[in-house]
Amino acid sequence: MAYKKHVLICGGTGCLSSKAGTIAENIESLLVEKGMTEDVQVIKTGCFGFCEKGPIVKIVPDNTFYVEVKPEDAARIVEEDLIKGEKIETLLFRDPVTKKRVEDSDHMDFYKKQQRIALRNCGLIDPENIDEYFGNRGYQALGKVLTEMSQQEVIDEMKLSGLRGRGGGGFPTGLKWQFALNNAADQKYVVCNADEGDPGAFMDRSILEGDAHSVIEAMAICGYATGATKGLVYIRAEYPLAINRLKKAMAQAKEYGMLGDNILNSGFNFDIEIKYGAGAFVCGEETALIHSMEGERGEPTSKPPFPAESGYWGKPTNVNNVETLANIPEIILNGGQWYKGIGTEKSSGTKVFALAGKINNVGLVEVPMGTTLREVIFEIGGGIRNGKKFKAVQTGGPSGGCLTEKDLDVKIDFDSLTAIGSMMGSGGMIVLDEDDCMVAVSKFYLEFTVEESCGKCTPCRIGNKRLLEMLEKITKGNGTMKDLELLKELSETIKDTSLCGLGQTAPNPVLSTLNNFWDEYVAHVKDKRCPAGSCEDLLTYSINDKCIGCTACARVCPVNCIAGKVKEMHVIDTEKCIKCGACYDKCKFGAIDRG
Repeated sequence: MAYKKHVLICGGTGCLSSKAGTIAENIESLLVEKGMTEDVQVIKTGCFGFCEKGPIVKIVPDNTFYVEVKPEDAARIVEEDLIKGEKIETLLFRDPVTKKRVEDSDHMDFYKKQQRIALRNCGLIDPENIDEYFGNRGYQALGKVLTEMSQQEVIDEMKLSGLRGRGGGGFPTGLKWQFALNNAADQKYVVCNADEGDPGAFMDRSILEGDAHSVIEAMAICGYATGATKGLVYIRAEYPLAINRLKKAMAQAKEYGMLGDNILNSGFNFDIEIKYGAGAFVCGEETALIHSMEGERGEPTSKPPFPAESGYWGKPTNVNNVETLANIPEIILNGGQWYKGIGTEKSSGTKVFALAGKINNVGLVEVPMGTTLREVIFEIGGGIRNGKKFKAVQTGGPSGGCLTEKDLDVKIDFDSLTAIGSMMGSGGMIVLDEDDCMVAVSKFYLEFTVEESCGKCTPCRIGNKRLLEMLEKITKGNGTMKDLELLKELSETIKDTSLCGLGQTAPNPVLSTLNNFWDEYVAHVKDKRCPAGSCEDLLTYSINDKCIGCTACARVCPVNCIAGKVKEMHVIDTEKCIKCGACYDKCKFGAIDRG
């Protein structure tokens, strides 16, 4: 049916939790009521990326982009936009810098510098309708390799593309496929690693929610190239929407002959099953993941042998993460040289980041490799919230490091980030401002890695626990200069001696903050002071001369440590103060100092 307009509504996890499903239902019922169902189609898509402003409703073909839509706005969208053709000013995005309303996504800074390859269909198609994937060149790449290319030709194209693993390791994808092809066996496997567990990261989950067919197609292509007939998707059970859409996509692909026996009458057989993870971060490491799929403890093993030689049930196994796979159909259709022309010499293509933290524009961004941190944070991200000063950005999640203002013009690629003490990782990017304590940030990530350690090797199991204890000691005001020396020494030892990537990279946040924020550590140790005013045990509350004696602070103090008469300046008894912050939050006149 030729519709005059389409109403695209974000159907990602974030927007659905904010009643995007109700918005879709309301618009559909109004279209039925007004007899407009033959002119307008409502489609629930995957994530648009601009998660901060969800729920998002986009009207095409004019690309009107409505943000923070509520269920009660459905009537206005139908009456004013779809019937009268008028833009609803109050639902348009307001630029945080210019304060002007922007009508369409093409003119939004958030999207201007993005190049969407892995996310190409997210926010564009109905992920539960295989026909829409077909309409966007879906499964053409699979058809091409099965009818026009040999196994080696497919792998050569992947090598030419320069695609490197997007799960964190950055290993050349074509080379990994070559190893799997070269190892002969009666059975081989293709594994999709969808065990995304970095704090603040949601790239892979969003791809599976918005474009699961691209991953299925890529796995089949990999299976053909490496000689594998069996695929497995290892995904966290806590991602129900992604699992549901993946299941539907697999069923549709099988119904249309894109999975199963004799695909496209080529004689090639390939099928996929789902394996569920219980949320262990260490199972993102490929050997731990494989053991988990086999029903064993999710613990890594030393390599070699690599999975391409001996993986799932001892058979040659190729493991790629979701984002890596999502690039592959486009590489096959456009050629490896096309992909190689995007990005930098040693890091080709694009990278998806989950941009979060103290930033105006939070969401998923996909940019060419070589884009600078400054461009991502201050152009795409719209700068720091509330006019605060930029302090640092943590790239690579708990495995990465904190970068400062001096690093803002560094190009984002695998080697450049590693050279300055951080890493690409899977794509988490958390922005910090002047109110963030870097010692506390290190402690936060160490708490995570200590919790997620599988415990197999002593450096990670014991060493990271000792690091965390020292950081806790420092943030409570009990640290010594000797502790700072031990922090660095122990961190370097853990990096050198841990068994897998979790332990080897766990000290990165500590080392990077020690290098870049040494004075802040010293202030905690020598002055017993947190410069950012974040560590509660080091805070001191006092009242300044802005106090008008309104008594609001005294009335909320749970331990009655604030004294003073009405309309006279009050005083805090620091001996009794429990540093709860209730007075600071209650005061409307900026009369409470915290530091």
